[in-house]
Amino acid sequence: MSLPPGPFVRCGFNAALLLLGLVLAGFTSTGGSEHAATAALPAAFSDMLPRFLVEPEDEYIVKNKPVTLTCRSTPATQIYFKCNGDWVHQDDHLIEHSVDPATALPVMQVTIEITRQQVEKIFGLDEYWCQCVAWSTTGTQKSQKAYIRIAYLRKNFEEEPQGTEVALDQEVLLRCHPPEGVPQAEVEWQRNEDVLDPVSDPNFFITSEHNLVIRKARLLDTGNYTCVAKNIVARRKSNSATVLVYVNGGWSTWTTWSSCSAVCGRGWQKRSRSCTNPTPLNGGTSCEGQNVQKSACVATCPVDGGWSEWSKWSACGADCSMWRSRECSQPSPGTGGKDCQGLDLQSINCTSEQCPQTVSGAEDVALYVGMVAVALCLTLLLIVVVLVYRRKKEGLDADVADSSILTTGFQPMGIKPSKPGVWAPRPRRPPHSKNSHLLTIQPDLTTTSYQGTLRSRHDTTGKFSMTNGPLLDPLPNGSHTLHNGKLNSDPAEFVSRLSTQTYFKTLPRDVANTSYGTFNFLGGRLTIPNTGISLLIPPEAIPRGKIYEIYLTVQRKEDLRLPLAGCQTLLSPIVSCGPPGVVLSRPVILSMDHCFDACLDNWAVRLKKQNYEGAWEDVLLMGEELVSEPYYCQLEAETCRLFTEQLGTFALVGESLHMGAAKRLRLVLFSDAYCSTLEYNIRVYCMDDTQDVFKEVMQMERQLGGRLIDEPHVLLFKDSYHNLRLSIHDMPQAHWRSKLLAGYQEIPFYHIWNGSQRYLHCTFTLERLSLSTCELTCQLCVWQLEGEGQSFALDFNIAKDTRALDAEFLLMDSNATALAGPSAFQIPYLIRQKICSSLDAPCPNGADWRMLAQRLKLERHMSFFASKASPTSVILDLWEAQHFHSGNINQLATVMADIGKQEAMIFLVSDGEC
Repeated sequence: MSLPPGPFVRCGFNAALLLLGLVLAGFTSTGGSEHAATAALPAAFSDMLPRFLVEPEDEYIVKNKPVTLTCRSTPATQIYFKCNGDWVHQDDHLIEHSVDPATALPVMQVTIEITRQQVEKIFGLDEYWCQCVAWSTTGTQKSQKAYIRIAYLRKNFEEEPQGTEVALDQEVLLRCHPPEGVPQAEVEWQRNEDVLDPVSDPNFFITSEHNLVIRKARLLDTGNYTCVAKNIVARRKSNSATVLVYVNGGWSTWTTWSSCSAVCGRGWQKRSRSCTNPTPLNGGTSCEGQNVQKSACVATCPVDGGWSEWSKWSACGADCSMWRSRECSQPSPGTGGKDCQGLDLQSINCTSEQCPQTVSGAEDVALYVGMVAVALCLTLLLIVVVLVYRRKKEGLDADVADSSILTTGFQPMGIKPSKPGVWAPRPRRPPHSKNSHLLTIQPDLTTTSYQGTLRSRHDTTGKFSMTNGPLLDPLPNGSHTLHNGKLNSDPAEFVSRLSTQTYFKTLPRDVANTSYGTFNFLGGRLTIPNTGISLLIPPEAIPRGKIYEIYLTVQRKEDLRLPLAGCQTLLSPIVSCGPPGVVLSRPVILSMDHCFDACLDNWAVRLKKQNYEGAWEDVLLMGEELVSEPYYCQLEAETCRLFTEQLGTFALVGESLHMGAAKRLRLVLFSDAYCSTLEYNIRVYCMDDTQDVFKEVMQMERQLGGRLIDEPHVLLFKDSYHNLRLSIHDMPQAHWRSKLLAGYQEIPFYHIWNGSQRYLHCTFTLERLSLSTCELTCQLCVWQLEGEGQSFALDFNIAKDTRALDAEFLLMDSNATALAGPSAFQIPYLIRQKICSSLDAPCPNGADWRMLAQRLKLERHMSFFASKASPTSVILDLWEAQHFHSGNINQLATVMADIGKQEAMIFLVSDGEC
């Protein structure tokens, strides 16, 4: 046995104790040391053996990190560690002294560190162990051994799970032998990257050998299974094993026997069954045997009915007639025979001798007199009604004539132009309401006049100038005039003329998706109906003295290919507005739909713009907008508002940051409006949830004569690389069956995420067993992962509504596509100027444009508004873009009243009033 290093030597048990006392005395006299493992023991506890409070525990060395062993004993004079039979050097011990508060005994704690190099010296020969030895004046105690091992986990599994195909309700065994490791690896199972929990789903069971048992296979158990081994060092995953749960087909019950084919005599009858109990799925076997049975039958021949003899005539009655009857009972009709033809009751008039005599002269006279009196009363009543009606009509005409005199002083006054060819806008009267007085202002006819160069109807110059020369061909004389703020022109002629220019040859010639108009400094609005796309040109955006012909169009995906890289996906329509290069004094607002969950934590969304060479450039990253840039975005739940000082072609492109990112898809179901065959088709369209794509599909189905059979549904499509699956279930098997060979249809993930098609669709072909079947009830199931999907109930009559698509549903937006001047805005022009002058100037109490932005929930864009010359004007521009169709100007008046600026709608507020 080797000796511990130190100033003492053991020579027999008694000698050691004697020497130990001397050494203790020596240590006590020197005052102790930081590295000393000995200590003086009070006389009261000199006869007690040391007792371990903490003993060293087994440890694992992870990579190159050393481990610490701790030993604590009371009462003890010294403690040393021994590792693999050798004493650890005294300088490697770290000693702490304390007193147990409960027993007042001295406590000594010693710790040492073990490195990977120390363990590797004997690795493979024996396990590395350490224990501590504690001394007192009475004797010694040894702690338990602590084993130190180097932790590791091999890369390769000794046995990996294998894919299999199993029938429904059968048991599945997936084997897994994890890689060798220290400590031994723990095992968990995953299905489609989701951890399986046998506690929450008792259908799963993990054996002690780490094998996975599926007690009864279900359809939702189909998936990719992975065995995961992990310990404190690493985590390993096996190759995935695909488990396919198939369903073997089963026969339904036999239908009732049909009627006999023969009307009379021998014939045959049949009954049928279908392989739908259950329907074979995922490659399951079809039913064996016949689905139709025939059997001989004998039909009883029909018996036609025959009349019995007539009965005797009855006595002559008070009405001077006699009756007799017969019955259809010789024979009675049976087994489908014909009924008797003819009357079963007969009457004749009696002779004068047999007929009783009655006197009725007085009663007849009274009846005739009463009828004449009623006729006279009705005639008099009709005459009175005609006279009253004519008198009221004459009085109403007089009232109308008198009212015109009362309202003469309140007729709108026209503003005459300052010179020929100048057009002045007609003042717009705000809507009538209880708060309308807040937004009422009399026009200042002495200061307001139109200063532009908009040509009149009879202008003969035919040209207008721009800073950098004409961007378009000169307008024909008198081809564009303004009528009540609406622009009247031929869209086809404009698109044809526009496409002849060099830059615009790539623009689509789709008149239905193009809007244009001629605008001056008063601004206006362009809208493409039923697409959610509009362009707001605020007042003063076009410099005074300039007139621009501006267009707005939506590009088709197949016409203009936008390059996508990696996981990028198109999140909006591709919208063009122009012409590019026009000079704008302030930004216009382009509104368009998007189809993502509007959570920028899940997405990196970029605004792309096409340059003059046709290449696409990133001009903006959502959430990191700079107020100094010419582009800025206001992102809403379903719409993006783009502030831009440059016209061009724009699109939103997103790249998911993790698998939680989701696109909004719209599912729309159509069928044929007329169905005269046994086959019936249901078309399911999967498209981006934007109005322009929905409009395109609706127009296409209207041309095909399609019929919308259910409301559109919204589905969140995640960036999980899983395909979209669709299936139809729960059809009444007695009346319908599916003609699809597979249990579901599948749309590939990449076709939806970054495909070039705007919409995708699949067709479900069903077959009704009889032409008389018109009711169809079923479930449409749509899912991307097993257990995560949506189910929509369908219940309709295929013959009840045979109309084609409703035109009103396709053309919900009946507003003009182009509005110029005041008619394009909710807020009258002069009132707008008053609001801006009132709120632009900062107020000490904050009652300025900043409070307006807060009340309108636009405080996120404070820095952007502050960078503009008139922040209030930009806020009102955004309000106009958001609330053109549904805006209530009274709500804005209420906000102004809350700010304390209700008088600002009529008078300017001075700085002192702020």
